[in-house]
Amino acid sequence: MAKKLAILGAGPIGLEAALYARALQMPFTIFERGRVGEYWQRWGHVRLFSPFGMNVTSLGRSAIAKHNPEHEFPGDDALLSGREHLAAYLQPLADILEDNLQTDTHVMLVGRRGFLKNEDPEGAGRSKQPFRLLLRDKKSADRIEEADIVLDCTGTYGQHCWAGEGGIPSVGEVTSEPHIAYGLEDILGERRPQYANKSILVVGGGYSAATTVSSLAKLAEDNQSTWVTWLARCPGSQPLKRIPNDSLKERDRLAVRANNLATRTDANVEFHAQTVVEGIEFQGQDRGFRVTMRSAGKAKTLEFDRIIANVGYTPDRMIYRELHIHECYASAGPMKLAAALLGEKSQDCLRQASYGADTLRTPEPNFYILGAKSYGRNSNFLVRVGFEQVRDVFTLITGKAGLDLYKGLRITR
Repeated sequence: MAKKLAILGAGPIGLEAALYARALQMPFTIFERGRVGEYWQRWGHVRLFSPFGMNVTSLGRSAIAKHNPEHEFPGDDALLSGREHLAAYLQPLADILEDNLQTDTHVMLVGRRGFLKNEDPEGAGRSKQPFRLLLRDKKSADRIEEADIVLDCTGTYGQHCWAGEGGIPSVGEVTSEPHIAYGLEDILGERRPQYANKSILVVGGGYSAATTVSSLAKLAEDNQSTWVTWLARCPGSQPLKRIPNDSLKERDRLAVRANNLATRTDANVEFHAQTVVEGIEFQGQDRGFRVTMRSAGKAKTLEFDRIIANVGYTPDRMIYRELHIHECYASAGPMKLAAALLGEKSQDCLRQASYGADTLRTPEPNFYILGAKSYGRNSNFLVRVGFEQVRDVFTLITGKAGLDLYKGLRITR
């Protein structure tokens, strides 16, 4: 009997894995907590740094072309927004895979039939028993399904980090969380009324915070009462380090634009380096927040109408808490891959590549973590690397490598 795959997540990596399983005629089901490409939909107004050609595969193109010969792909050098990419590529793939796709289905936990976490540490007995998946649908009804192989492609965007110092919530932040934006807000689109002519605190020193601040500065051009206070832990006056000779030109433009906003005095943006948030008090609807911070060692309390905390994301490790997963103490990613990444000196994600099939093995037989989640808190993940991981993991699953694996791929209706 063919082994059944459970693929967790219907983002680009989960859909690519499903294409492989389908082409190899392996039974599979995709479980997606929300919609297809849920997180791409949430930040879908943002334009990608990488061109379309870097975010698709020949297998995906072939499948779509066979299913719909009239489908028109963007040019390989096109820089699309998340929603444009979803419409051009991810949703057409999901349409092909719809018979094996369950959306609005949250995978709560994964365990092994007959085994607790502390049992059979060598894995010999565990490998002979199927995984048990606790699933919850949109009506909060629970059920159990089983699978022989699990590919966790759930990403990290669904679980934000905290704005407080040391990675823990600042005082009052947990209570205030429902009123704080932790994702990439559509500031120049549907969320414009919430930010126009408001005082906004932005916390974070990466590209997400830079995107947010750049959008707010643009908003302030026509809404002069909009004021942005930008906090980051970095020591210098410019929050983003530019990558020398960056081949992703839009990424470099964003870094330049954000650094200019941080150092100018005429853009309704006030940047504070060496600053951490110590307390957040939500004062009630339409009354804003009182925020306590420490800037260059000095305490300060300010009030804001809105808070956007672009402080990064962390993998949801609860899913596999009953399994044998060796995690990196620094990144929270699977240990073998994390060790390889720690040896990577370049901070440019374009220099990243898959580190091979062996780095995807976990102590839990037939359980694999792919995509952004496999990098844990390391933000250098590239979709292209995720596609390579899918290829590598199927060499482990099928026992075939290289050309032998590709010969088995067949695009069927």
